[in-house]
Amino acid sequence: MPRRHLTSMMARYNGCDLLIDCGEGTQIAMKKVGWSSHSIDIMLFTHYHADHISGLPGMLLDIANSGRTEPILMVGPRGLQRVVSGLRVIAPELPYEIVFRELSEKQENFTFKGYDITAFRVNHNVIWYGYSLQIHRKGKFDVEAAKALGLPVQLWNPLQKGAEVEFEGKTFYPRQVMGEERKGLKVTYCTDSRPTAGIVEAAEGSDLFICEGMYGEPEKAAKAKENKHMTFYEAAVMARDAGVSEMWLTHFSPSMPDGRRYMGDVRSVFPEAHLGKDGKTRTFVFPEDE
Repeated sequence: MPRRHLTSMMARYNGCDLLIDCGEGTQIAMKKVGWSSHSIDIMLFTHYHADHISGLPGMLLDIANSGRTEPILMVGPRGLQRVVSGLRVIAPELPYEIVFRELSEKQENFTFKGYDITAFRVNHNVIWYGYSLQIHRKGKFDVEAAKALGLPVQLWNPLQKGAEVEFEGKTFYPRQVMGEERKGLKVTYCTDSRPTAGIVEAAEGSDLFICEGMYGEPEKAAKAKENKHMTFYEAAVMARDAGVSEMWLTHFSPSMPDGRRYMGDVRSVFPEAHLGKDGKTRTFVFPEDE
């Protein structure tokens, strides 16, 4: 649409930028909020319809022009390397390596530079994945426990970082001096799907749930089923059932230029439902640091 770019989302944590999908206009949307492509270390793709990946060749060239030489990890359903290779016909020379990870299981978990990532399959007319991103947070270091064990101060830091230590012929473990894991942060992203129990399970307890709302018009419920998409109200039910803190609706049909008229009814199902828009951002902090 004239004032609406195609699909993409960026997460930024501890110097590592993570991009989900790369629809046409992603470069422009990033530059409008003052973000550079240089720090994109990983790209996650939900599927390979054009509105989710057509901006990739230009993005790859923009990253190259930023001076990046470090590898980039790309993750997506089977066929990712073939699809990217085809798109790279117009971006053949890059100063960095692309590393591919192709998904095949119903659910896959992996970690990358502080992100704990869950890829989960959803219900669309092609193989499609949603993603949950979690930032885990260790428990607090128990100084009194360390002192009671007689551990010198120079051994505290390795234990805090998860390493075992040897002292006076004994082995000490992080669990002996670390409290229970504290609440971290979680964002779940899902578009192009019918509602599923798997989405609700993956999104459970998310601080933010970004979800497709293809149709706001109640009379288009049948069309949503036919095209393997969902309505605002179906997304709101999933957000409620998953116990998320907040939901942003996105991926609107071009036939719906303004979704605001439907939000009163949507919020009667899930009060913390909001419309997404280009450049919409949110900064999350760990609960104790607010």
